[in-house]
Amino acid sequence: MKRVNFCLGRLALVLLALGIAGTAVAQAGAASQNGYRYYQIGNLDTPRPGKTEAAMLLMGGGDWAPEAFHWWVERAGHGRVVILRASGDDELQKELFNDVGGVTAVQTLVFDNRAAADDPEVLRVVRGADAIFIAGGDQARYIRFWKGTQLNDALNAHVRAGKPIGGTSAGLAILGAYAYGALDGGSVDSVSALGDPMGSEVTMDKDFLTMPFLSNVVTDTHFAKRDRLGRLIVFVARAARDSGKGDIVGIGVDEDTALCVEADGRARVYSLNGGYAWLVMPQRAAERLTDGASLEFTAIPVTGVGAGSRLHLDGFKVDNAAFTAVASVVDGELQLRPN
Repeated sequence: MKRVNFCLGRLALVLLALGIAGTAVAQAGAASQNGYRYYQIGNLDTPRPGKTEAAMLLMGGGDWAPEAFHWWVERAGHGRVVILRASGDDELQKELFNDVGGVTAVQTLVFDNRAAADDPEVLRVVRGADAIFIAGGDQARYIRFWKGTQLNDALNAHVRAGKPIGGTSAGLAILGAYAYGALDGGSVDSVSALGDPMGSEVTMDKDFLTMPFLSNVVTDTHFAKRDRLGRLIVFVARAARDSGKGDIVGIGVDEDTALCVEADGRARVYSLNGGYAWLVMPQRAAERLTDGASLEFTAIPVTGVGAGSRLHLDGFKVDNAAFTAVASVVDGELQLRPN
């Protein structure tokens, strides 16, 4: 297979769109005047080997679990993957193409501003993807750069077409219908969120991406390592208040861990370190969620989904749970006890 690996700007994308892919057209890796950078590895002329299937790869950040990516690539029909990000460069596409393998090509778009999300050549690349992966970084940039753009529409259309999507860290943070946006420029910790759940540090967002089975979900990542159960409980309470719905569910995923969701909503965990997906399901409003006061929210069921578990997202039922527990927040202090 002919392999190319180069950084291109708008001119190269135009050439690729016209089918002139045999010549490497390179530009510097700095931000282009069009607000994005483009990288490619593999051969765009290679026929797509298989059929795509709907699937979601929900990663908690950290290192990749190879089994999870092999599963995802198979559902991409071993075809073309597009990686979207708003920082960094082409290191993920190299890892995916060279180490995971099994794809014809990987293209990366790195966004530097909002205008790029309406660029015709960017949209051409995204619409040609068999699978789309959203990298980590800063979810606030994704919301500010992509929400309400043609790229936003293209991402939702990709999912409706039954093609795989995935995200890690900040890329997972935006996949739920409700999201912690980190729009204040920081990353709120559990202690701060529990102490002031209505404060300016808890910046929530909604009505961005539309994923199957995640219409009432808010996600979080780097979960156990960064002690994020408390803040996810706050995110769930805020989403329930803002939406007026009592069925909001929180899904937290540990580092080096992936929750792989099939087209029918069945999901399993792959992890490098025995990590979990954490299911937070209060199914009601918080007892106290008011300006200037700490959170009061008791008797919240928490379920661990491990490698031997199966999660059914169509009803949020878990077979063979790794653990069950009950969380309570009293005067902003989190308590967790086994159930």
